[in-house]
Amino acid sequence: MTQFPTLGDTLKIWLKGAECIVIVGIGNELRQDDFVGVQVVRKLKGKVPEHVKLIESETVPESYLDEIVEFNPTHILIIDAGALGCEPGTIKFIHYDAILKADSVVSTHSLPLRVFCDYLATTLGARIALLIIEPENTAFGEGLSEIIGDVASELIATLLHSLS
Repeated sequence: MTQFPTLGDTLKIWLKGAECIVIVGIGNELRQDDFVGVQVVRKLKGKVPEHVKLIESETVPESYLDEIVEFNPTHILIIDAGALGCEPGTIKFIHYDAILKADSVVSTHSLPLRVFCDYLATTLGARIALLIIEPENTAFGEGLSEIIGDVASELIATLLHSLS
């Protein structure tokens, strides 16, 4: 039987050799599950090692480019909700090189994530990946749906374990 790596295994492999890490949470607080990236980052605050910088970029990650470049990370992980065409709560780990071809990921933000990532990759040479979470509901309103809240809690535990 073939064993597939878990998200935790994938993150551990991707983070191997990381000296400085930036985790960017993207999302709109007024669009329910769209807020999941920011919510995950908020819940990580005070729990990650010193070499991990957490950024709550909300819907404008490009506003944090200078701050990210100044931190000079070796690894950048972006967490966002995105229309993947999967079941709500599905998480996909996408490497930067695949982002260039990832037309299937629909973001709700003004600057396409691939432009944001391309700038950082060119400027820093950092390893970049996205964790995209299929939302259940992105209608106007506050609070994550139950399924996305549960997935966010699991993701936080996975990230804490992978960063330790």
